[in-house]
Amino acid sequence: MLKDFKAFVLRGNVLDLAVAVIIGAAFGKIITSLTNDIILPPIGKFLGGVNFTDLFIPLDGNQYASLAIAQAAGAPTINYGVFINTIIDFILVAFAIFLVVHLMNRMKTEPAPAATTTKECPFCFTQIPIPAIRCPNCTSDLSKTGS
Repeated sequence: MLKDFKAFVLRGNVLDLAVAVIIGAAFGKIITSLTNDIILPPIGKFLGGVNFTDLFIPLDGNQYASLAIAQAAGAPTINYGVFINTIIDFILVAFAIFLVVHLMNRMKTEPAPAATTTKECPFCFTQIPIPAIRCPNCTSDLSKTGS
């Protein structure tokens, strides 16, 4: 059983997947920082000094200065600002992945088409080998047709 597990883990697909998950998690942190620290502050400033993480609705009827204060008080909240951050985060990650996949697809070279090895019999329209001088299906003589 240990031998089977070792063979499974050392298979190329499993290692590739593990590397992809680790890099994906690190990339997700970068995108989250880009969203929270670079993109949203200018948007919030443009919208009149809005801090998206402090956009929330307290469900207990009280007013709180920030989401952190409301959470410290144990108030139930609907955190729609955090949800907006998460949506923007997702869109940026999806777009970055799209760009990577698009670039990889453009870099892939298409394999050369396989050489043609058959031709069509002009009498019975079946596929036959190119060097054939007589059709094996209808027994027509192909040397006289120029095919």
